[in-house]
Amino acid sequence: MSEQTVISVDTTGGDRGPGTILAGLNKAVRQNPAARFILHGDAAEMERLLRRRAALRSACDLRHAEGVVPMDAKPSYVIRHANGTSMLGALDSVRSGEAQVAVSCGNTGALMALAMLRLRTAPGVDRPAIAVTWPSHAPHGYNIVLDVGADVRADARSMVEFAVMGAEYARLSFNLARPRVGVLNVGSEDHKGRPGIREAANLIAEIGPQAGEFEYVGFVEGGDIVSDRVDVIVTDGFTGNIALKTAEGAARLIHHAMRDAFTKTVLSRAAALLAYGSLRRLQKRIDPRRVNGGVFLGLGGAVVKSHGSADATGVAAAVKLAFRMGESGFSQRVADRMALLPEGRRAIAAGQQDGA
Repeated sequence: MSEQTVISVDTTGGDRGPGTILAGLNKAVRQNPAARFILHGDAAEMERLLRRRAALRSACDLRHAEGVVPMDAKPSYVIRHANGTSMLGALDSVRSGEAQVAVSCGNTGALMALAMLRLRTAPGVDRPAIAVTWPSHAPHGYNIVLDVGADVRADARSMVEFAVMGAEYARLSFNLARPRVGVLNVGSEDHKGRPGIREAANLIAEIGPQAGEFEYVGFVEGGDIVSDRVDVIVTDGFTGNIALKTAEGAARLIHHAMRDAFTKTVLSRAAALLAYGSLRRLQKRIDPRRVNGGVFLGLGGAVVKSHGSADATGVAAAVKLAFRMGESGFSQRVADRMALLPEGRRAIAAGQQDGA
């Protein structure tokens, strides 16, 4: 592991523009002085934005890229027109070994497509997953949910891979020796759910605990996502993405409802002043910005996808996550874990024969 962790950043992705992304990097570099950045985007604009941020500028290497991946572009279009874009540049810095992790606020589908094209998948991984951390009642404060959008129709084999990769992510994030893994279903009884879900559960129970070194707790329901019953929740990308967006919306609703309630009358404003400390702690606990950053698991390099509308606080959270992944050699840890699965062993053997 190198002394410095280098993070490759797509500065043109996202809804708020390069200024917000660099403001987030500025926050992040104060928390992690050892971090170094390769910034991809309009070099002249980046120089202008960095002019008053001397500490951040000294930690950055600028790479000019004129092309921008539109937020609404289809992945198939992006693949054909990716050359010269900041998103492709950010991924290529990881591919070449210049950086350990890539971070982008851009188009999720395009980022996944380009990441699979440039970084490939780890041996034994059929399709990567996007994992996010979720506020919960667990002692460490969060659970991990995957997939939340990479594969909307994951089959049983893919969900086994998700379980193994998610458990490794929980070991990194929460320092757990044997994370608890559950499969999201419409009920906790064994006979419930569609056939593919039941098949995935059987395979995870049979293969996962030995190869993935986790404890399988069985089916879990939607309410368990925030419970202390489980550390990793496995589901397909369609269900996971809906659950994620619903939770983010609920957090915003609670925030606005509490603000309205505590500013409605003179007495309520006085009550808000008395409860200020508790309200601030609650706000931090449910603030989606502070856990911003979905991790692409199962690739030949580490990628963190920040929310497209992330502000400086959200970008800083995504960079902090990327720094931790790069510092720990997380991609190799996941690849080593996946190699223990039967599919991983077969893929490695096939690769060795091809190279012979």
